[in-house]
Amino acid sequence: MSLVVYMASILLALAAVLLRRPRRTPRSPLSNATRATAFIAATCFFWSAPVTLAAVNHATGIPNVGAPLTYSSISALSCSLIILLIHWRGGPEERIRRMTRMTVAVYGTLIVAIVLLFSLADAHTERLTDLDTYYANTPYMREMISLYLVGHLASTVVLSAVCLKWARDEVTGLLRVGLRLILAGLLLDALGFTLAKVTAVVARWLGYDLDVLSTTVAPPAAALGALIYSTGFVLPRLASAAAAERQSLATYRALTPLWSAVKDVVTAPPVAEPTWWQPWWQMPSSRLYLLEANIHDALLQLTAHFDQRVGHAAYAAAVERGERQEQARFASEREMIIDGIRRASGKGDGPADPPEKFRVTIGLVELAHAVNRLREAAPAQARIQ
Repeated sequence: MSLVVYMASILLALAAVLLRRPRRTPRSPLSNATRATAFIAATCFFWSAPVTLAAVNHATGIPNVGAPLTYSSISALSCSLIILLIHWRGGPEERIRRMTRMTVAVYGTLIVAIVLLFSLADAHTERLTDLDTYYANTPYMREMISLYLVGHLASTVVLSAVCLKWARDEVTGLLRVGLRLILAGLLLDALGFTLAKVTAVVARWLGYDLDVLSTTVAPPAAALGALIYSTGFVLPRLASAAAAERQSLATYRALTPLWSAVKDVVTAPPVAEPTWWQPWWQMPSSRLYLLEANIHDALLQLTAHFDQRVGHAAYAAAVERGERQEQARFASEREMIIDGIRRASGKGDGPADPPEKFRVTIGLVELAHAVNRLREAAPAQARIQ
């Protein structure tokens, strides 16, 4: 059973890593909540594995101390799922903060109660797989087990109700797929884990033995259910992140001609040029960030080769063509930068007349397209380096 649980933990931890925020992306409460939920779920399954429970009990010298640790992590997961759904639905920030604080307060109190009840209980016989049913009639342990099951069931009911209500709205695409996965995972969790555990515990209260539901049915159902509903939460986020990375890769490729044109005519080395081993593991957004930093640094070094007379002439020509002021300014920058690259490579005519102040406002992609068109149109011996 530990292998199944560890596999679920690894997959959820991998999802948390894949959902990392790109370096230049502003912090998002939804992204943070999604990653936190995946991480807490991974931690929850890690602590619940019998091998981990035995190691924790042995390391602390306290029999069954892994139980409140596992039950607390399950409660924390229930709390994080509700908070994630709160952020996923959105709404006024004050309402989101108020509901988040309320959820944390409820489940925080539940976790404190679980720890307190365990400390009061008499549970000196170590049970790694059937603790719920073995101690179902033990004072304080009985209440602790009931509390964590009720807390988990409550979160499942709340999440299911909200998702069902939301699914009736006009939801399409990956969001609809995500909702269906969440509902499927919650249903499996409710029937395969919570109901199985509750049935086994209640059977013990009534003098029957249905421990197989708790020890054999519940753990794999919980792992599979968590993977399914976590996929439902994560899928839309991963899809949007993948789209952003694809755009970053396209922009990176579009900027390559510009970088090829400027990297050999500047005197200082790149600020952070990727080494040979980085491209295969770096995300496109990180590689794009470094490339843009290198290009901006190179353009700053080329300022001494810019000729403002070329810029003025390009601006006047653009205005005469009827272009707007902003477009005329971009044309001025573009021609001045291209002329500066020529001069830096020894192909310019006469001394440059650099402007006193210069700031790049034109888009780098537009500039790269202009450089690429020039390189393709010019004879091979006159191409920009």
